[in-house]
Amino acid sequence: MSPTSHPANPERPQYLRVFLTFARNSLVRDMTFRVNFLIESVAALSWMIANLGFYLLIFTFTDSIGERTGWGQYEFFVFLATTMLVNSVVQAFFMPNAQEFSELIRTGGLDFALLKPIDTQFLISLQRVNWSSLINFVAGAILLAFSVYQLVTRADNPLHLTPAAIILYPLFVACGIAILYSLMVSLAATSIWLGRNQSLYDFWFYITNFSRYPMEIYNGTFGLPLRWFFTFIVPVLIVVNVPARVLAQPLRPDTSLGIAMGLFGIGATMFCLAASRFVFRRSLLSYRSASS
Repeated sequence: MSPTSHPANPERPQYLRVFLTFARNSLVRDMTFRVNFLIESVAALSWMIANLGFYLLIFTFTDSIGERTGWGQYEFFVFLATTMLVNSVVQAFFMPNAQEFSELIRTGGLDFALLKPIDTQFLISLQRVNWSSLINFVAGAILLAFSVYQLVTRADNPLHLTPAAIILYPLFVACGIAILYSLMVSLAATSIWLGRNQSLYDFWFYITNFSRYPMEIYNGTFGLPLRWFFTFIVPVLIVVNVPARVLAQPLRPDTSLGIAMGLFGIGATMFCLAASRFVFRRSLLSYRSASS
């Protein structure tokens, strides 16, 4: 049997129902060890609070990050909240599965995944949910709402939210999640060729660390090449920058630059998803059963 084929099944799998079953089973497993779940949630929340405290300290000495960039305190907190929303979803739904992919290859568990009448990439990507990571999603949503409220109600140059910005923000957040997921799937797929890819998380952290800051900080002799590379080659800079700019300024969705950035973000998302799908399927063609 080809590693990408599945047994004939007249019934099309109901992917939403399968995913909800995965999510429910993961929640039951987490609730079985409630103390561990609580510790993980507190640890994730503590890390977020420490980051927020660090930036609050920075803004006691300056009014904005960089000159003429428009990233004041609450604009940057919108950026920080967007980072938390994107990363919490990725860490909750995709990171645990990507980390276990090399173990499935080593133990032969991938054989059973290939035999199931469902898309292998879907099964590998979503079979486990780390619910404790979603605590940062809630915290990020609260920080986002508070920061936007401060921007809208400030006396000096208040933010005027447009319907386009409100609609486009969650769309581009979803695009950012899809880009990071594509990168993670591609990295995980290399386990088939490398045998074991224990450095996945470290490499993932190094790459995505560039997306945690506004792209204006990448300037000068060394910064501009980094900005170009991580925007057009490995597009992690647009993961947070595009949705945060749409919502908090300085990039408005009704300007030519805003439209160009938005179209590029959507195009980059589609390309990354297609490329990761190709890499994943190509890696399965190189897979040899653990029993062979």
